[in-house]
Amino acid sequence: MEDILKARQLKEELDALRPIDKIQEDRIMQKFRLDWNYHSNNLEGNSLTYGETKALLLHGVTAQGKPLKDHFEVTGHNEAINWVLDMVKGDRPLTENFIRELHTLLLKEPYEVDAITPDGKPTKKKINVGSYKSSPNHVETKTGEIFYFATPEDTPAKMSDLMQWYNDKIAQDEVTSILLAAEFHYRFILIHPFDDGNGRTARILMNFILMKFGYPPVIVKTEDKENYYRVLRLADTGNLQAFVDYIAQNLVHSLEIMIAGAKGESIEEPDDIDKQIALLEKRLAGYGDQIEKEKSLETINDIYQNTILKLAERLQLKLQPFEKHYLEKNIFFIIDDVSYSYYLNQCPLFFTEQKREIRLHVSYRSINKQKLHGFSFFSDIVFDFKQYNYSVHLHDNREFYTKFYENLNDSEIDEIIKFVINQHNKSLEETLSRKN
Repeated sequence: MEDILKARQLKEELDALRPIDKIQEDRIMQKFRLDWNYHSNNLEGNSLTYGETKALLLHGVTAQGKPLKDHFEVTGHNEAINWVLDMVKGDRPLTENFIRELHTLLLKEPYEVDAITPDGKPTKKKINVGSYKSSPNHVETKTGEIFYFATPEDTPAKMSDLMQWYNDKIAQDEVTSILLAAEFHYRFILIHPFDDGNGRTARILMNFILMKFGYPPVIVKTEDKENYYRVLRLADTGNLQAFVDYIAQNLVHSLEIMIAGAKGESIEEPDDIDKQIALLEKRLAGYGDQIEKEKSLETINDIYQNTILKLAERLQLKLQPFEKHYLEKNIFFIIDDVSYSYYLNQCPLFFTEQKREIRLHVSYRSINKQKLHGFSFFSDIVFDFKQYNYSVHLHDNREFYTKFYENLNDSEIDEIIKFVINQHNKSLEETLSRKN
């Protein structure tokens, strides 16, 4: 309710500035109308950019290479908005005839769209204007479920019920206009009374109600499409408040623009590219901390001391029960193709910032059983150091992890050890099976 209260306070501030200078008011409403036309159509898949929409409506310039239908959608929507603005001034009541007339202005004339028959075959569907739907227009959700709107048979009765509900609400002394407008939008969408254009019609009707109460129109921005549809889905689950709050938040923004215009201040918003940058920066915040470490003698040594050495010592301990069965057994390091069989802790003496690879080499050679003599087991665990991260993989290129310069945790180390031990056991079992 916080946003509703804020919207009411801002409306009081706006009312105190009325009457607004005619030139200023026209400038404000032109901005709202251009934004409204662009965003409401773009939400439904229209391909015209904001600049192309503006050029079409202000100068009659069509966009080269864009579908004629997209131009008709924008001009039809603009005619519908202008008609509604006149209806607000003329104090015309909201009725079913009003809604059908609005829909006729919006879509202009009947047309055909691609459709699918109930048995899955492609077909064409005629879209009528100004009359309720003639066939079901249910939609498939992201989960594959069907969301059912009103059937064509039930639509006239449900629209009659909607208008009765609206008239009952509007007759109340303490009607909450923001709640009324938002809930009317949602109830209308739930019926989906027309073959096409329901979303655009719902947003125009919502704004008609708001403007009747002295509020500016709400513009649902195309870049906020996911949030808009998210709160509509929440309303489907019974959480209408989330949708009302969303409308109230956007209304607050419209009120702030109108107040700025009424004061003679700039009503221009940040350029689209600035909005995209801000949005991307916000999204980047959810992708982990900033990378602060890179390859150096210090970071290589840290990974060696706290990951590689720990891994080597644990692996040696796990393989210890097998040592008595082999004539030769070694775990040593190969650093950039040079072998170092010194005690493991001495290896850092040979590190430089240029080192590309540390290979932990496991060599258990010649099992000391007569019938199995010649069986050996070899495995390499390779740490490959790059500029900003390192990878851990086996000699057969099976990759375990790619990490920034942070150490593996105990469970990650144990997973590698388990895999190497399983490799050894599987190889030995296969040899035993062949000998039998």
